[in-house]
Amino acid sequence: MALRVGVVGGGQLARMMIAPAVELGVELRVLAEDEGMSAALAATAVGDYRDAETVLAFAREVDVLTFDHEHVPQEVLAAVADAGIPVHPGAAALRFAQDKLEMRARLAELGMPQPDWAAVSGTDELQAFIDAHGGRAVVKTPRGGYDGKGVRVVSAATEAEDWFAALAEDARGGQLLVEELVDFTRELAQQVARRPSGETAVYPVVQTLQRDGVCAEVVAPAPHAGARLIEVAAQVGTAIASGLGVTGMLAVELFETTDDRILVNELAMRPHNSGHWTQDGAVTGQFEQHLRAVLDLPLGDPSPRHPWSAMVNILGGPRTDALTDRFPAAMDEHPAAKIHTYGKAPRPGRKVGHVNCAGDDLDDVVYQARAAAAFFAD
Repeated sequence: MALRVGVVGGGQLARMMIAPAVELGVELRVLAEDEGMSAALAATAVGDYRDAETVLAFAREVDVLTFDHEHVPQEVLAAVADAGIPVHPGAAALRFAQDKLEMRARLAELGMPQPDWAAVSGTDELQAFIDAHGGRAVVKTPRGGYDGKGVRVVSAATEAEDWFAALAEDARGGQLLVEELVDFTRELAQQVARRPSGETAVYPVVQTLQRDGVCAEVVAPAPHAGARLIEVAAQVGTAIASGLGVTGMLAVELFETTDDRILVNELAMRPHNSGHWTQDGAVTGQFEQHLRAVLDLPLGDPSPRHPWSAMVNILGGPRTDALTDRFPAAMDEHPAAKIHTYGKAPRPGRKVGHVNCAGDDLDDVVYQARAAAAFFAD
């Protein structure tokens, strides 16, 4: 009988688990939010991931439950665990991906390098933090933000008044997270896979480029990364995976500062945009690795298959025709490019696919990935 992995969430991350599941002979089942989502090929159920009975009914038909996103409520995760169904990553780990204030507090307990931060309950506390940190700061909503949403750079506390008002209307109270505005030279990401028995696999630290709060490009490994940076990033990623009890893929987004520090920015406990290059550029891609990890199978080799890999996101897509209409020209001009699309309708700013290229020359690899992706933009 095939091993059965259930994925909550029907987005592109679930979609990209399908191919490695087929190769491994694993039966992948998906609980999608709506009909026709990216992972429709494996969607065996459609329903609300916030409803415990819906998720339980789905989970009872699989051997292990995992996720396309981190938004499943804690009470739903607890109900699944109480039913004796393995959940990876578990609720105890996911809470730190769901709540940035809890994440910051736990990472502080673990001694991880972070920006200076505080939990603030009102504009007076926020203004005091801003004044103490050079007149500008980053304010974040603790829950629900992604791809730049729920994040503001502010120079006055009044710029977050609407968020404080929303917290007051919530009737449960709450705080916002404020962080120092880090003077960084670039953003990095460190991926680590961890299985329930404790084995870890560490991918090379990569350089990421964000546009409008959304990941646009990734270069692997990070150029000009010295031995110290590589060692520190790997140590931080492994310590967080172990300290938080993460099972599956973990992505740790990092800042490299102008004074050569490495600071933790965000966490994601699932396959991540910063790891899409591994599909074509690593011995074991992140989607196969995630399946191995949640099934507690021996982890695969995370080593690069080429000296350099580049991933460029296709954001928005063509306004006048389908992505597939652009395949012939892109493939003819860039035969080495690996084009991955998500079955999504084009929309401004939307992640609808990505292009991977790998090879011996960094400049050529980046050029080929960018040029191939450009065929899908208007």
